[in-house]
Formats: sequence, structure tokens, C-alpha cells
Amino acid sequence: CLWCASSKRCMEYPVRRILPPADLCELRSARWGVCWVNFEALIIAMSVVGGTLLIMLGVCCCCCCCKKKSKRQVLGEGGAFLSARPDKDDERAAREREKRRVRQEERRAEMKSRHDEIRRKYGTV
Repeated sequence: CLWCASSKRCMEYPVRRILPPADLCELRSARWGVCWVNFEALIIAMSVVGGTLLIMLGVCCCCCCCKKKSKRQVLGEGGAFLSARPDKDDERAAREREKRRVRQEERRAEMKSRHDEIRRKYGTV
């Protein structure tokens, strides 16, 4: 329902258009749904709420990005990143890297001993 306060009549809302056309009713005197919801006030209020939500979203994104950047510092040579305060994930990743490195060294030593044994067996040492 579109209530026009200037002509004091209720008419069916033109659903194909977002705002009612000026020849049907002026925006100032157009009321939506119930008689006390002014179209101008509704548009302004929705714009303010939408703008506020967008600003809040932008501030949250900036805060998250800045928090991540301040957590990291750049090393001079390689340009690699090192955490200023290593958190649990960084510590766990470092432990896993160390375990993998130790296992790789063990495998290399085992392969070297096998190759040396084969060389001795066939006299190619």
C-alpha cells in the first residue's frame, strides 16, 4: 500500500519501480505500508545504516590487516618473514620442520651405508 498524504488516498504500490513516480505522489507526502513511515525518512535511515555497516566492515578489515602486519617483521637479506612473537602455530610448524629434517638426515645416512656396502661387495670402492 502506498499512502499519499497530499491526496489522502491509498493506492497500490507500483512494484516495478523502487520509488513511487512523482506524478503518482510526491516523495515528501508518500507513506509506505503504514501511514507513519515517510519515504524520505526511510531512504535516509536506510542509507545511514548501510553506510555505517560499510564503514564498520572497512574498519574491521583494516584492523585485521594491521594486526597481521604488526605481528610480522621483515628480515633484511632474504625478504623472508619472521614472526615477532612466535605463536603456537609457528612453534608447531618449526618442530615439524625439524622432525622432517632429522628424518631426512637419517634416510641419507642409511642410503649412504647401503651404497657403500654394495660398492664393497662388488669391489668398486
